[in-house]
Amino acid sequence: MTKAELVEKIHAKAGLPTKAKAEEALDAVVAALREALASGESVTFTGFGSFKVVERAARKGRNPRTGKEITIPASKVAKFTPGKGLKDAIK
Repeated sequence: MTKAELVEKIHAKAGLPTKAKAEEALDAVVAALREALASGESVTFTGFGSFKVVERAARKGRNPRTGKEITIPASKVAKFTPGKGLKDAIK
C-alpha cells in the first residue's frame, strides 16, 4: 500500500472533509512517531503494536563483491513488535 492509498483509506474511514486533511493527519502521526523515537521513547498502539529504538551491536560481515571481511559498526534502529490484535487479524 502506498501513502496515497493509505490517505484515501483514512479519508474514507475517518470521514474527514478532504483528502488533504487526511494527509495532514497522517503526516502529523508520522512526525510525532519520528520525534518520539528520535528522543528514545517507545510508542505503543494498544491492539496494534509498539515501536522502540534498539541498539544493534557491531558485527563482522563480508563485502559481497570482494569477499573481504569487514566490521559493520554498531547502530540504533527502530523495531516494531506487533500486538495481539494485529497478530490475530493476520491469522
